[in-house]
Amino acid sequence: MQEVWKFLKECGTYYLATMDGEQPRVRPFGTAEIFEGKLYIQTGNKKEVYQQIMKNPYVEICACNGGKWLRLSGKLIRDDRFEARKDMLDKNPMLRGMYNELDGNTEVLYFENAIATFYSFTEAPREIKF
Repeated sequence: MQEVWKFLKECGTYYLATMDGEQPRVRPFGTAEIFEGKLYIQTGNKKEVYQQIMKNPYVEICACNGGKWLRLSGKLIRDDRFEARKDMLDKNPMLRGMYNELDGNTEVLYFENAIATFYSFTEAPREIKF
C-alpha cells in the first residue's frame, strides 16, 4: 500500500472512474493519504462523484508517472470520523480553503479489497493487494 500511495503522490493528479447508472465517469483527483493503515481519498458530499460512489462504491483509479502507470481498483468505504477528516486536511492544507472537518461536506473514503497493478512498456505487470 505504501508503494501505491507514493506513486499517487508523485503523480500529483490521478483519474478516478465511477459509474453513473450505466455511464462511466472519470475525473481528476489529487488527494491520497494513509491513515490508520488504510489508503484514503477525499471529496465533498455535494459533488456528483460522491453520490455515484454511494450508489456504487466500486471504483478504479488510473495514474501515470513517466513510463509507468497504475490501475487501482476496489471498494470505497466512507469514514465519518472527525479524526479521519482532520488527518486528510492536515496533510493537504491546500484543501482548507474549500473544506474543514466540521463543514458537513468533507468526506474521506478508504479502499477495501484493493488491487493495484503497476504497468510499464518494459516490465511485466506487478500486482499488489491490500
